[in-house]
Amino acid sequence: MHKSIISAAFAMMLAATSLMAQQRSDVKLQDNVPDRYVVVPGDTLWSIAGKFLKDPWRWPEMWKLNRDEIKNPHWIYPGDVIVLDRSGARPELKLGDAAGMGETVRLSPRIRSEDTSRQAVPAIPPRVIEPFLSRPLVIEPDGLARAPRIIAAQADRVYLGSGDIAYVSGITDARLDSSWQIYRPGKPLVDPDSQKTLGYEAVFLGDSKVTRTGDPATIRIVAAHQEIGKGDRLVAAGPITLNNYAPHPPIALVNGRIIATRGALGETGPQSIVTLNKGSSDGLEPGHVLVLSRLGRTVKENISRSTGRNTDNVPWYDLTLSELFSQGSSEKDATKLPDERYGLVFVFRTFDRVSYALVMSASRPVLIDDVVTTP
Repeated sequence: MHKSIISAAFAMMLAATSLMAQQRSDVKLQDNVPDRYVVVPGDTLWSIAGKFLKDPWRWPEMWKLNRDEIKNPHWIYPGDVIVLDRSGARPELKLGDAAGMGETVRLSPRIRSEDTSRQAVPAIPPRVIEPFLSRPLVIEPDGLARAPRIIAAQADRVYLGSGDIAYVSGITDARLDSSWQIYRPGKPLVDPDSQKTLGYEAVFLGDSKVTRTGDPATIRIVAAHQEIGKGDRLVAAGPITLNNYAPHPPIALVNGRIIATRGALGETGPQSIVTLNKGSSDGLEPGHVLVLSRLGRTVKENISRSTGRNTDNVPWYDLTLSELFSQGSSEKDATKLPDERYGLVFVFRTFDRVSYALVMSASRPVLIDDVVTTP
C-alpha cells in the first residue's frame, strides 16, 4: 500500500519536473521578430506576445515574471515601447524609452498616477468575453432551486418582454432600483469520460430592476433577450470582473475535453467561446493556455489469415480462393493514428468543475470532444 503511494507520488514528481524543464527550454522567437514595438490601443498581451514569440503562452518567461506578477499584469499601456534585449545568454523583453533607443528597464508592476485615463492592455479582447464575465452561465445541480422566482405577471400575461411588469417571490432584502438578471436552467454539462453531470448551463433571459420591495416584490423588465415567464429565476447582478492574467501554461498536467460551444454549434473556430470539463478543482485558473488536439482515430487493415497479405486495395478477382475466405482484421491489425495538435485556447473564467476558454488559434474547425492539454 505504502509502496504504491510512494510510486504514484514519484511519478507525479517526475511529470512535474519534466514539465518545468520543458518550460525552461529556449523560447522560440518569431522569424521576423522586431527589435522594438510601440504598443497601440486595441493591442492585447496575446497579440503583442505573438509579435515576438512563436509560443505566446511563454510571454512571462521573456519578462522573468514571478507568479504574483503573472496574476497582476497591469503594467503595459498604449504608447509603451517593448524592446527585445539580445545582450544576455537568453533574449529578454524589457520596457524601452519612447523617445528613442534609450535605456531599457526590467518590466514590473507599477501604479501610474499621472494619467488615470490610460487603460492597461488586456490579456485578451474584453468585448468577446464580457457577456461571460457578467453572468453566472454555469450553475451547480439545483443551483437555481432556491433563487427568487417570477410568480405572476401584470394583467396575467403569459410571456414578458422589455418594459413589462412581473411579481417575484423570494426577494426579501432587495433594494429599490437594484438590478437582477433573469435565468432558467439549461442543458446539463456532462463529462464525456465519466458521464457525470458537472453542472447546467444557465440560460440568460434578460435584465430587470426592482420597482417595489416586499414579498412579493415588483420588477420591471429592462431588457428581454428571450421570452420570460412564470417560474423563471432571478440572480442579483454583480460587477464585471476581468481577471487580466498574463498568458501562461498550467503547472499541473491537464487533460480535458471540450463539452460545449457557444450557441450549441456543431463546430466553431478562433475568437469563439468553448466550455471545458475541467475547472478550478482541477488546477485551472484564468490565464492558463491549453493546446487543442484532435484524437487520432483507429484504422484497421484487412489481412488475409492464409497468406498474410493486406487485401484492402486488391480487387476481388485478383484474390486467391483462400484469401477470399480468410479476409478480416484483428486487434493486432488495428493502428492508432497520432493525435493532431491544431490550436490554442485561453482560459478566462473558471468554476468548480468547468471552465470557459477563448479559442485563440485553430487550423481546423473546433469540435465538441476535442482534447485540451498542457502545452
